[in-house]
Amino acid sequence: MNYHELLARAAQAYGIELRYTDTWGREHETSPEVLRALLASLGFMAGSAEEIAHGLAAREAARWRQPIDPTLVVREDLDHLRVHIPASRNGASMKVELEWENGELQHHWFWMAELPTLESASVEGHEWLAKRVPLPGLRLGYHHLRLIWMQVPQLETFAEARFIVCPRQAKAAGQRSAGLAVSLYGLRSTRNWGCGDFTDLEALIDAFAPARAAFIALNPLHAIANRQPYNTSPYLPQCAFFRNFIYLDVERIGDAHLDDDMRREIEALRASEFVEYERVARVKLAALGRIFEHFLAGRGPAYLEQDQFEAYIGSQGQLLRDYATFCALDEEMHRRDHNVWLWTDWPEVYRDPRSAATGEFAEKHGDRILFFKFLQWQIQLQAAAAHARALAAGMSIGLYHDLALATDQYGADLWALRPFFATGSRVGAPPDELAPSGQDWGFPPPHREAHRTNGYQLFAQSIRNAAACGGALRIDHVMRFLRLYTIPQGFETSQGTYVQDYAQDLLGILALESVRGNFIVIGEDLGTVTGEARAALAEAGVLSYRVLWFERDGAGNFRPPDSYPERALVCSTTHDLPTLAGFAAARDLEARRDSGLADEAEYQRQKAHRDGEVRRLEEALRAAGFADDPLGFLLATPCVLAVINQEDLTGETEQQNLPGSTWQYPNWRRKMLVTVEDIAPLAAHFAEAVRRSRRLIIE
Repeated sequence: MNYHELLARAAQAYGIELRYTDTWGREHETSPEVLRALLASLGFMAGSAEEIAHGLAAREAARWRQPIDPTLVVREDLDHLRVHIPASRNGASMKVELEWENGELQHHWFWMAELPTLESASVEGHEWLAKRVPLPGLRLGYHHLRLIWMQVPQLETFAEARFIVCPRQAKAAGQRSAGLAVSLYGLRSTRNWGCGDFTDLEALIDAFAPARAAFIALNPLHAIANRQPYNTSPYLPQCAFFRNFIYLDVERIGDAHLDDDMRREIEALRASEFVEYERVARVKLAALGRIFEHFLAGRGPAYLEQDQFEAYIGSQGQLLRDYATFCALDEEMHRRDHNVWLWTDWPEVYRDPRSAATGEFAEKHGDRILFFKFLQWQIQLQAAAAHARALAAGMSIGLYHDLALATDQYGADLWALRPFFATGSRVGAPPDELAPSGQDWGFPPPHREAHRTNGYQLFAQSIRNAAACGGALRIDHVMRFLRLYTIPQGFETSQGTYVQDYAQDLLGILALESVRGNFIVIGEDLGTVTGEARAALAEAGVLSYRVLWFERDGAGNFRPPDSYPERALVCSTTHDLPTLAGFAAARDLEARRDSGLADEAEYQRQKAHRDGEVRRLEEALRAAGFADDPLGFLLATPCVLAVINQEDLTGETEQQNLPGSTWQYPNWRRKMLVTVEDIAPLAAHFAEAVRRSRRLIIE
C-alpha cells in the first residue's frame, strides 16, 4: 500500500471517519493532515508509510497475542467467546472461570482440539488460532472472567477480563404519558434563598401529580463553578459525576444560626430578577459550613445519620475523594490569590491529583474535604426524597434527569481524570444551518481506548450518578456513543471529522444501568444523525427526541401529529431555542440583535423568514384540529412521552440560553414568572391540555 492507503487504513482502525455527509447532503472528505493529527491525539504516529505499516503490524500482532480483550461487553444471549491461542496449545486443556459479581465462582473445562477453529494467522513467525469457546447461561452485571491452562503441577492463568453482561434494551417506557420540564435553579418561591431547591421541587410535584403529570424533567444538576457569566451553564459542568450544592434546602439539614446580614442577603436574593449564582453559592456555603461544624461536633440532626454518611462516601470511592479535594484546592488557591480561577494556574505541584503536595494538602485540610463530601451526601438525600415523593404521589416516572455531553476543560474532571480525555483535539459540530462555520465547543473528547482499558468504570458511574434518584435520563447529544465531531488542534472548525466510539459497548452498559436503575433513557438525537445511528439507538431501547421546530417534511412544512414516531419523546422546544410565545414574537431574533450577535440587516432577513415559519405552524395546527393550541398538537402525537416546558404554560417569551452569547444575555439565570406557591393555575392548564388531547385521540 502507498502512504495514503495506509493512512486511511490506520484511521479506520481508530474509528476516524474518512468522510461524512452534512445536513445539506454534501460529502466532506477528511484531509490527510487532519487524519494524521487525530491519530497522533490517540497515540498513533503516522509520519511515513513505514511508520504506519510498522504501527499497524504491531497492533495486529498484539491483537492475536491477546487471548481475549481485557474488557468484554456482551449481551445476555451470547453463547460463545472467541479466544486466541498459540497453535502449539491446541492439544491442551483449558478452564473458563467465571466470577460473578456476587463472588460466586463457576468453572467449565475444555479440550482445545475439540473446539471449532474460527480463524488462523501467522504472526511474527508463530501460528495462532481463534477458537470458539462455549459459554453457559449468562447473568446481567459486572463480572470477572479468567482463562486457565490445566497443566501439571500447577494451573496457569493466561488471560483475565472484566466481563460485562448487558440486556438487549434499556427499560421500556410503558404507556403514553406527559410531564413538565423546569429549570430547577429558576423555581421561584417565598422561602428559597434566591435559587430553586429540592423543597421547591417537592411543591411542584404536589401541584402537578394530581394534574396527571408522569414526571418532572430537570436541567442537568451537575456541579458547576457558579461563577457569572462564564460558569453557569449546567451543560458545561465542573464535574459530571456530582451535583450542584446550590439546589440544597439548607434549612432542612440543620440550624445555620443566620445573622442579620445573612438574612438580608437571602431576602435580596429571593427578590432578585435573576439567579445570582455567586451570591447564592456564597451564602449557602457559609450556612452549610456552620451546620457541618455541628455535625463534626456530634450535634444537630445530620449527626444521627453518621453511618449513612460513611456508607455514601464508600459507595463513591476515589471519584468523590478527588472531587472534594479539587473543591478544597480551588477554594484555597483563590483565597491565596484572587486572580487565580483555573486549576491550570495553580502552583504546578497541585495540578497533579496524585502528587505528594496534593496528598499533604488533603491531610492538612481533611475537614474541608469532608465538608464537600457532606454536601454531596445531603444532595443525594434531598433528591431521593423528592423522587420518592413523586412516586408516592402517583407519578409513574418521577424525576427525569439530564446528562450533559461536555465537561469544563478547567474543571474537576479534567484535573483528576486527564488520561481519559484525548489531548490535542476538541469536540464540536460540523457546519449546518444554525452555524454555517461549524461549532467549536472547546473541550476534549473522551479517550475511547483508555475507557475501554479501564473496563468502562467511569462511563458506568457517570450514567449511574446522573440517573440517581430518578425514573428517566435524557442523554444530551446521544450521538456521542456512536461518533463525535472532533477538531484537531491547529485546524479550523470546519476541517474536523467524526471519530467513532465503541458504540455497542456503551449502549450495552447504558441498557444495563437503565434496567438495574429502573429508569427510561431518552437520547437527544438532533443534528447530523445517520439512519444507521437511529437504528442502533432504537435497537438499544433508547427513545428518540423530537422537537416541534425540527419536525418538517421535504418542503419545510411542519409534520402532522400522526407522522411522529411512537418510540420517542416529543417537546415544543429546548433550552437553546425560543419558547412557543417567543417564536411567534421573534423574541429570540430580537435578543440576538440586541446582544450584538446579529446586525439590523440580518435581523430583518431572519424576521421575514420567521413570519413565514409562524404561518406554517399556524397552518399545521389548524389542519390537525389544534388551532392556537400547540400543546394539544404535541400531546396528540403517538410519541410515548411528551414534555411541556413551564415557559410555555406561563407564556414566557424569553428562552433560558441564547447560543453564542455569554455576558450579553442572562443565560441560565431566568426565574419562573410565578412562585411555586401560586402554581395551581398552571397545573390546571397542564391537566386540561392532557385531558383535551386524550379525548380527541379517543374520538
